[in-house]
Amino acid sequence: MALHLGPLQVRWYGLGYLAGFLIAGFILDKLSRDAFIGLSKNAISDLIGWLVAGVLLGGRLGYALFYEPRMLSHPLELVRIWEGGLSFHGGLLGVAISSALFARRHAHSWRRLADAIALAGPFGILLVRCANFVNGELYGRIASPGVPWAVRFPTDPVARALSPELAAAGSLRWHDAYAALRANGGWAAVAAQVPLRHPSQLYEALLEGALTVVVVWWIYLRRRAWTGRPGVITAAFLLLYAACRFTVEFTRQPDPQFASAANPMGLVLGPFSMGQVLSVFIAAGGALLLWRRPLESAAAAPAPPL
Repeated sequence: MALHLGPLQVRWYGLGYLAGFLIAGFILDKLSRDAFIGLSKNAISDLIGWLVAGVLLGGRLGYALFYEPRMLSHPLELVRIWEGGLSFHGGLLGVAISSALFARRHAHSWRRLADAIALAGPFGILLVRCANFVNGELYGRIASPGVPWAVRFPTDPVARALSPELAAAGSLRWHDAYAALRANGGWAAVAAQVPLRHPSQLYEALLEGALTVVVVWWIYLRRRAWTGRPGVITAAFLLLYAACRFTVEFTRQPDPQFASAANPMGLVLGPFSMGQVLSVFIAAGGALLLWRRPLESAAAAPAPPL
């Protein structure tokens, strides 16, 4: 929990999204001033609204489709976003659709607009993955004894089995229960039995977020011949994200929705998780952008900065 404002509870996850969209707006405004995209301030504000809708609608529907199909027959559950449950892959598809609709409405090159979003978006990924770590969600698999940075998460099923207080608090209110346990010595009594896990959220923050920021901005700033072809930055983002996510998933605890007695790890295709399977489609999208020439003329697109 980040802070309490009376009955309103502000969570780190929500703050990560908010900060990500604010940073995206600032970067899109800079790219417009650099003549990379030809949008006014009002149009950029409008675009941010479209992107927020794309992330929330796509992320929620993607979560229901990929992880909780039961929700599709219970529409009221779809709107309860505050309880968690957003799929990055669904949100990415939502962003692709909403930005395409925006580009069509404003008679703008979608590939160039997608490049701008690819430059602005990874900052939000970095912040949201850090929020995942603070929230103790999407944690990693059990680490070997030789991993000095491994972490014990109070949200671990073992911790909840050992502590009725953590079990009763659930996934949204465990912070207060954990603080009380630390104060009364309850956590110290059970901590040694809680397994050490990979902080896979931080791996994702560093690779999907920080590394991707460095690469896409290096392309933008140092390889202007590449950015003269719309879609190259977007393709680089998709391919790099897919590779990073696929790799990190080997240390991330697979989704419990798919776990069973015969499949305790919750894998969905041989040794691969749902996140890895979906990332293959992201990589395919990036490869398609590189292979297929844009319909619009690159010369007609706004020039990259000098």
